[in-house]
Amino acid sequence: MNQWTIDVNEENFETEVLERSSQVPVLVDFWAPWCGPCKVLGPVIEKLAEEYGGEFLLAKLNVDENPNLAGLFGIQGIPAVKLFKDGELASEFTGALPEPMLREFLSKFLPSASDKQAQEAQALEQSGKAAEAKALYQAILESDPSHAKSLLGLGRIAMNEGDNKAAMKYFDKISLVADERKEADRLIARINLQGGAIQNEAALREKVEAEPNNLAARFELAQALAGQEKYQEALSEFLAIVNKDRSFQDDGARKAMIQIFEVLGSDDPLTDKYRSELAAALFR
Repeated sequence: MNQWTIDVNEENFETEVLERSSQVPVLVDFWAPWCGPCKVLGPVIEKLAEEYGGEFLLAKLNVDENPNLAGLFGIQGIPAVKLFKDGELASEFTGALPEPMLREFLSKFLPSASDKQAQEAQALEQSGKAAEAKALYQAILESDPSHAKSLLGLGRIAMNEGDNKAAMKYFDKISLVADERKEADRLIARINLQGGAIQNEAALREKVEAEPNNLAARFELAQALAGQEKYQEALSEFLAIVNKDRSFQDDGARKAMIQIFEVLGSDDPLTDKYRSELAAALFR
């Protein structure tokens, strides 16, 4: 065996497989010494584990010595191979697959060459080397035009450079089924909020204070606050408009609140608080 292949049993399965799969995919090979196909498959996946150099961990589990685990996972024939990711069973197969099919199976869960380059580009981006990151992202897209991580990275860089139009073009190209789509939608919402009327905040505050029922002024103030990422105050102002007149600006206050929720994320306390208050206002 190599450093990327370990033996697991009923005592260490949770730690070595389920917990470690949150850091790296873990491929579990359910086998037995008497199993002929296991003797064919085992050396091949051990070779791949070494070749991939830690991109996945191979865990060997002897079903004769660990019948409870074999029963728990419904093992009826061996070799049985199950891949765990983030503590969950992500995929599986039974039988001794040939090496090309094993590689295809693994490719669905392991980073591609473009993914690895994009990780390098992101590290450059995070260290302040935006020009170098941008060049690397663009190089990736030359060979892989729909690479989601690169499109997202270029969109982020464009936003930071103040070119929201270019950022939107990159974000719009990200596939709806890509993992990066959620982050792209969050950044799109942020751009839309920044595109609101940015006026003199102090003047708008004075106007709203003097004319509390002036919904147009309050809406402009809320937009200005959202554009400056003062989301709590913006949500408060938009909610006040919803309570007064939901139809104002074509339901614009509610729509703006939804955009802010997308930017903040569902786990943010502000999202939780104002989503509840918005629901109360809409269904009172």
